[in-house]
Amino acid sequence: MDLGIVGQAVGLFAVTNIDDLVVLALFFAQGADHRGSARRVVLGQYLGFAAILAVAVAAAFGATFLPETALPYLGLLPLALGLKAAWRAWRDRRYGGPEEEDERSGAGGPGPLEVAAVTFANGGDNIGVYVPVFATAGTGGMSVYAVVFLALVGVWCAAGRYFATRPVVAAALARWGHVLLPLVLVTIGLLILVEGGAFGL
Repeated sequence: MDLGIVGQAVGLFAVTNIDDLVVLALFFAQGADHRGSARRVVLGQYLGFAAILAVAVAAAFGATFLPETALPYLGLLPLALGLKAAWRAWRDRRYGGPEEEDERSGAGGPGPLEVAAVTFANGGDNIGVYVPVFATAGTGGMSVYAVVFLALVGVWCAAGRYFATRPVVAAALARWGHVLLPLVLVTIGLLILVEGGAFGL
């Protein structure tokens, strides 16, 4: 395995996914009191990133599943999820806590498909960066990038959970997480839409 490619892969992943750490910490904090929530966040992160990789690899080989003009509209996913999280936070505050169904089942926090949708939408711009790199790396180099990226997704999940469980951070997220999560998701969604020129913005 070429250590030069490994180093480039680590650097490329870190640069293109630094914002995911904040989102992951918020997701982990949201599910802190729910059984199996951390597992669902990790699963969702892997699903979302695997989808990013699949689209980037396919595009590097010349197959375009997502036209470039469609990428800005991925911002609708985190925007919708942010609005849903805001409504849920408002409902819980108004009616005194989460729905009884969540409490009975022990389920709660973000589901894997929610996390995957945010990860994929937030990584729409990553696809544009990965495609030319993959196309010039060849099949062997592309495989190295994919393995390193998938390993680093696990590191990112561990880091996100670490931040979410630090006493000071956890206290802040417990107090403000219900406000921060919708705000971050809506902001991400709007940035993707505006920067991509969706709807002529």
